[in-house]
Amino acid sequence: MGLDRERRYRPPVNDYARRILAIDAHVLILDKPAGLAVHPGPATPHSLEAHLIQLREGFVRSPQPAHRLDRDTSGCLVLGRHPKALKRLMALFAEGRVAKTYWAIVDGAPDGDAGEIDAPLHKVSTAADGWRMVVNPAGKPARTRWQVLERGPRSLIEFMPVTGRTHQIRVHAAALGTPIVDDPVYGAAGRGSDLGPMLLHARRVVVPYADDRPPVDATAPLPGHWPT
Repeated sequence: MGLDRERRYRPPVNDYARRILAIDAHVLILDKPAGLAVHPGPATPHSLEAHLIQLREGFVRSPQPAHRLDRDTSGCLVLGRHPKALKRLMALFAEGRVAKTYWAIVDGAPDGDAGEIDAPLHKVSTAADGWRMVVNPAGKPARTRWQVLERGPRSLIEFMPVTGRTHQIRVHAAALGTPIVDDPVYGAAGRGSDLGPMLLHARRVVVPYADDRPPVDATAPLPGHWPT
């Protein structure tokens, strides 16, 4: 994979049904595009919530996200297709039973080819900069396994979070000395930079929804704004 790219990004067309990676009677896994928030907020009035009706696939209810991805993170997003499924999925995420794999292009390269980051995370906030997560022994436990897939001035790293803290991979990547390219908060360019979507992708998710059936397993293709 070449790691040079043009800093331009075009959001995908709004045909979200075509972005379904896996579906059964309970679980839907969507390939979420970068640049789209999962939930609306003051800075993100347009969100996936406006498009959930496209994902009913014959059901009366729209599916609902069982977790969240940052706005500029692309890839596998798990949704529950009915209230009981949503409750089950949220419990699986809370118990750490959902296996998640992320790919990121980072600035630089870490020492070694694989390892685990064990660095508790704590939320801080200031009037000037807003909130962010920082490594702090007093924070909540956070662990991430990592493996280098390609090494260079910009490297491709696979991250496998053991815990599920807010911004965990982004902060841990920076703590490793290899911040994610175009991360506006924890990246090399710093907060507020006018960059393209950060290069973090939820590559694969494995959901053990039912004990008597194989898990729901989906892999998201790399998005078009990534280098090839």
